[in-house]
Order: sequence, then structure tokens, then C-alpha cells
Amino acid sequence: MEKLKQTLLSAKENLSFLLICLAISAGVFLIAYLFERLFVKQRKRFSDTHYITYTALFSAMAGALMLLEIPLFFAPGFYKLDLSELPVMICTFYLGPVAGAVSEFFKIVIKLIIKGTSTAFVGDFANFAVGCTFVLPASMIYHARPGRKTALVGLICGTLIMTVFGSAFNALYLIPKFAKLFHMELDAIVAMGTAVNKHITTLPKLILFAVVPFNLLKGVLISVTTFLLYKRISPLMHKGDALRQRKGV
Repeated sequence: MEKLKQTLLSAKENLSFLLICLAISAGVFLIAYLFERLFVKQRKRFSDTHYITYTALFSAMAGALMLLEIPLFFAPGFYKLDLSELPVMICTFYLGPVAGAVSEFFKIVIKLIIKGTSTAFVGDFANFAVGCTFVLPASMIYHARPGRKTALVGLICGTLIMTVFGSAFNALYLIPKFAKLFHMELDAIVAMGTAVNKHITTLPKLILFAVVPFNLLKGVLISVTTFLLYKRISPLMHKGDALRQRKGV
């Protein structure tokens, strides 16, 4: 009887987590869609084939990059740096916020198909949700008035928003949910942080000394690379746009 209760409780927890994931994902797509429709006045029109092809291409690149995880000396092992937001950011600068959200979602799907999950999907959902708080603000600011200055402002704002949201989200929901799904005490998770960084002795200090610098480092790396790379490759993509428009594709 006790085992049945534990099974039902676990199923309830998993269902609750799934519903929250779906609700947040739906909210992300709705915000991106409404912004494009209401605030992007000079939105370039792409054919469905072109839009889907480029979104799929950038999603595949992001999914592949997500497999290349870099451990960090100042954070426990479940925080690993990847550069998968780079193709997503280029995608969203080129095609718009909706494409960025779609690319962010499908990179997770690709990663799960290839590698699966080691965090009961908590880490994968965190990557999507926190990644969107970086990609979407940067894209929205850029597409409201495209230009180098707004791109830079967008990337800086995206980095700061991701850092604040990611830190709060980890502290208030993700880490407690991770602990519950794996039947761990929060102290055990903090201890994993203490093992690599002696300053991490409590959950708030885990956030301060691991999550905050993790998100800042990721945001800065992606921002600098995007800023340097996008303007070099965008003429090639936009040149293709002109050719397709002349052909009526």
C-alpha cells in the first residue's frame, strides 16, 4: 500500500512538472508571436519553405552544439556550459522571435533524441526556459529597430534578463524540483557545490557563486560571438533573399 502511494505521488509530481513545462512553453510562443504581429512593423516575408528550412538548419546546429558540454571549475557537475544558443540567436535575428523560440524548442528535442536526459528532463526544460529569456528579449529589441546598436543593446539586455531569471528560477523552482524528482535533500545538492567551490555552503550561495556567473559567462560568450559573426554572414543570407524574391519563390 505504501509503495502504491509513493508511485501515485511520483506520478502526480511528474504530471505537475509536465503541465508547468507545457504552460511555460505555450506562454513563450504566444509572447513571441504577439510581439512579431504587433511590434515588428517592417517584418520581412519569407516563403514557408525558406522559413522552415532555415529554422530547421539552425535548430540542428544548436542541437549538435548542445551535446558539447564544458564543465566549469566554479560550479557543480550538473551545470555545464554549451554554446547552443549561438545558432538560435542567429536564427532569431534573421527570421524573428517566433523562429528563435521554435529553434530553442527543437534543439532540446534533437538533444533528447540523440542523448536522452540525465536530469529527469529538469535540466532540459531549464535550458529551454532560461535560453528563451536570453534569446527573445535580444531578438525583440533588435527587430523593433534593426541595427548594430540595437543588436548590442538587445544582447546586453538578454544577458542580464537571463541571469536574473535563471538565478531566480533555479532557486525557487528548478533545484527544489530536481531534488524532489531524484528524492534528494537540498543539502546534498549544496554539498555537490561545496565540493568544487568552498564558498557554496547554502542554496542562496549556490545561486550566487555558481548560477549567476554561469549565466553571465554564457551570455557574454554568446553575445560577443553573435555580434561578431552575424554581420559577417547576414549579407550572404539576405543576398539569397533578394535572389528568391526576383524568382518569386
